Amino acid sequence: MCGNLPKGLYISVLKPLTSQMNSFFDFLANIPWWGWLLLFLLVVAFRDILQKKHTIRHNFPIVGRLRYMIETVGPEFRQYIVANNREELPFNRRQRAWIYASSKRENNFQGFGTDQDIHSAGYIFIKPALLTKRLPTDHPYRTNPYVIPSAKVIGLHHNRKKPYRPKQVINISGMSFGSLSGAAIASLNEGAAKFGCYHNTGEGGFSPYHDKGGDVVVNIGTAYFGIRDDDGNFVMEKLVQLTEQNPCIKMLELKLSQGAKPGKGGVLPAAKITKEIAEIRHLPIGKDVISPAAHSAFSTIPEMLDFIEAMATQTGLPVGIKAAVGKLDMWEELATLMAKTGKGPDFITIDGGEGGTGAAPPSFADHVSLPWVYGFSSVYKIFKAHGLTDQITFIGSGKLGLPDQAVMAFAMGADIVNVGREAMLSIGCIQAQICHTNRCPTGVATQNKWLQSGLDPALKSERFYNYGKTLTKEIVEIAIACGHEHPSQFTMDDVDVAMGDNNHTSPLRVSYGYEKVPVAFNNIQEILKCPHLGG
Repeated sequence: MCGNLPKGLYISVLKPLTSQMNSFFDFLANIPWWGWLLLFLLVVAFRDILQKKHTIRHNFPIVGRLRYMIETVGPEFRQYIVANNREELPFNRRQRAWIYASSKRENNFQGFGTDQDIHSAGYIFIKPALLTKRLPTDHPYRTNPYVIPSAKVIGLHHNRKKPYRPKQVINISGMSFGSLSGAAIASLNEGAAKFGCYHNTGEGGFSPYHDKGGDVVVNIGTAYFGIRDDDGNFVMEKLVQLTEQNPCIKMLELKLSQGAKPGKGGVLPAAKITKEIAEIRHLPIGKDVISPAAHSAFSTIPEMLDFIEAMATQTGLPVGIKAAVGKLDMWEELATLMAKTGKGPDFITIDGGEGGTGAAPPSFADHVSLPWVYGFSSVYKIFKAHGLTDQITFIGSGKLGLPDQAVMAFAMGADIVNVGREAMLSIGCIQAQICHTNRCPTGVATQNKWLQSGLDPALKSERFYNYGKTLTKEIVEIAIACGHEHPSQFTMDDVDVAMGDNNHTSPLRVSYGYEKVPVAFNNIQEILKCPHLGG
């Protein structure tokens, strides 16, 4: 007997079976690696043929899978292998390389001349003076060419209780915690503290990651995240409490629309909503968050002015508006009412239709609202006609974080430039263009803890600081080359635009049909002594 089995049964059945199994395992052990690979491919092929969800995989088993794999990493391949240095959008390789090198304090020069087609339509020419401006030996730029405060004090004209002069003309644009990771937000805010600029929260509200030492501008969108009730309505008491508990908050920005999706509310996919984000925004977990397209606190221009004045009175802070530009009738109404009543926003941020960090339908990102140069020039002319340019700080946003683009913006009338995607690039973004998927490979635009773990705020804050300093220094150097001391002194005759064909070039003044109003400026020493200077 073998256990409870008859001995004959064991000998006649189990022993041969055991022998066969041993032989089978020996056979498997002797299969070469290519045999296993062939077997694996056969299984995958049968699975592709049997499924009906993807036609390409069904019709071309195995090979069809390669198409999806290549499509997934397509942007990365095109960046480094296919596209040339000046070809790719939204930021080409040369532009990104300058930002990366600047943020790492590496050599950001180029040799052997420009590789751009300087005769192409739209090309920017900055015109230097025959004799550049000579700075005295005790001039602040001699020791620190990295600090350029705004020429205007925001909120002073409207007698706000807490007027504010940004310590830098280069600042961080609105990018929400939720869209960006906590590590990325912390990196930018710590970098803002080192550089001296302000950091706009984006419409996602004020988070602990915004409280790392930098000045803060709270962006207030249509969903009123963090300052709302359970039904999504604005709550003034929460806003007042927020500003009182966080003295780093220097201004409020009422977002009417943004360049990525003007006229459409923001979108935060459910996959990116963590418990922390839900608590900060006062949201439920588990479903996509789509902000309303319009504000519920007001619906007309007069009501908006009353809302702005109420927030400014209750908090004491300067209040501005942010918008992309399309139709101009309401801008005209706003300027008319401001001239008549003396009320209105302390600053206006014009966002370009070039898009931004926010996810958006292609139809909106590609076609809705004007590019920055057209939008800004249209609005500026309206406020100039009403004699209001000295009462408002104009802020530009939309791919202006490169020296030539920033100089053009200042020449057209911008007092401050906000940088968004350029700031992301400085802390490690590789322009993978999958911000909306929660799979950002660099940890910048994801809530995935593993992907975030490689982003060190101590290091990345230094990278943004270096980028900000380099951009500021180059703007200063260009200003001096043009005979100026401060970017606010750029005029529209300092920059020419190539018109294409036989029109050669023309100054911005001719191209856009207006002359910038001179900004009151004496010297940089006077600004640096301003009691309202931030930083």
